[in-house]
Amino acid sequence: MKLYFVGFAYTKEEVKVSRSLVKFVAIILVIAALFYVGLYGLDITDKVRFPGILDEDGITQGLDLKGGTVIVYKAQSDNPTDDEMNTVVSMLRTRLDNQGYTEATLTRQGVDKVRVELPDVQDAQQAVETLGATAQLIFADPTGAEVMTGKEVKNATAEYGQTEQGMTKSSYYISLELTDEGRTKFAEATGRLASQPAGQNYIAIMMDNQPISMPQVHERIDSNSCIITGEFTAEEAKALAANIKSGQLPFSLEQVEVRTVSATLGDEALGNAMKAGIIGLILVLLFMLLVYRLQGLMADLALIGYVAIVFIIIANLHINLTLPGIAGIILSIGMAVDANVVIFERVKEELRLGKTVRSAVDAGFHRALSAVIDSNITTIISAVILWVLGTGTIKGFGITLFIGIIVSMVSAIFVTKFLLKQMIGMNVKNLWFYGVRKKEQDGTLKGGKA
Repeated sequence: MKLYFVGFAYTKEEVKVSRSLVKFVAIILVIAALFYVGLYGLDITDKVRFPGILDEDGITQGLDLKGGTVIVYKAQSDNPTDDEMNTVVSMLRTRLDNQGYTEATLTRQGVDKVRVELPDVQDAQQAVETLGATAQLIFADPTGAEVMTGKEVKNATAEYGQTEQGMTKSSYYISLELTDEGRTKFAEATGRLASQPAGQNYIAIMMDNQPISMPQVHERIDSNSCIITGEFTAEEAKALAANIKSGQLPFSLEQVEVRTVSATLGDEALGNAMKAGIIGLILVLLFMLLVYRLQGLMADLALIGYVAIVFIIIANLHINLTLPGIAGIILSIGMAVDANVVIFERVKEELRLGKTVRSAVDAGFHRALSAVIDSNITTIISAVILWVLGTGTIKGFGITLFIGIIVSMVSAIFVTKFLLKQMIGMNVKNLWFYGVRKKEQDGTLKGGKA
């Protein structure tokens, strides 16, 4: 059977080969484009950009790479609750953001401690002074006069529901519970501001002299409870409620550790880690190519795509990268080729049994799939535990390992199989290219069919 295009005749087999070749070239171009974006980023518009890892803002370096200061605070309370400790973390986070330390990381350590890491802050005393005092929360009118303080707020919680009678639409809001003194002060202020024109009828909620919310007043509120409405998301409502609660913390914080990490040590360690990663990647690529030949080449291409995707994720999510985090990426590279090794060995077994290349590849991937998924699931569980329960660099290792494993599963199972299918479609039949040695090819296998 022949197909005719613009005066040229092509057999069905030739058309099939051409399609496979086009698909193969297309996926190579996609991998190359992803790798470029992962390194150098991509400008969509003047205001929209996907950064790459070589951009200045592409990688957020952790404390061990950039140097800085570590401070550990302990709650001066016998049995602090989770809500109280989470409020402490939220208060410290707000203070750091207001001071411009947006790259700082805060993690709970045990039951009653909070660990603060400040990259690129070499002056330990400066860091202590930045976080030393408890945040001051006040409610102020448009003139700046104090209405009340956080001490007059018993509780603040994020809620979801209808904020007015007759409304059919629900939204997130913050519910405040006031003390008797707070009720008196709030009633006087709201009664005075309710009659003011728009733009002059709000109460600013200030933390460290920085406004965190400016709700408008429409009527006098003389009650021990009230609500703050607005177009809040769930996260915004929870954050605002936590910040308001931080104005009446039931305990103080004690510094139990202050430590400075050298930036020079971090730079040297980063260089050594990058060299180790590059050498390891090259050795893995060579091993797969020499042992599994054509299958190994397809795995290498998929592995390069995996590295590119991991670069893009790390750069665009601004993941705090630490030395253990780099180790997590390198480990996930090994996990990616480990999956390919299991699959390729199954394919070789099927070829030795006399199956065609196409059926051997299908059977090999099918037989190895459960083993690959099981091994990766156990690693994912470990990574999640390290991510959720770990602190500092341990958390960084868990995050990068989790990302790496997820992406490596996709590249090992789907991308590699797609590339091999295109090789089969291009009539690559010689079993030697699929890792089967000539002496293993008997009469039925020699020159196997696709």
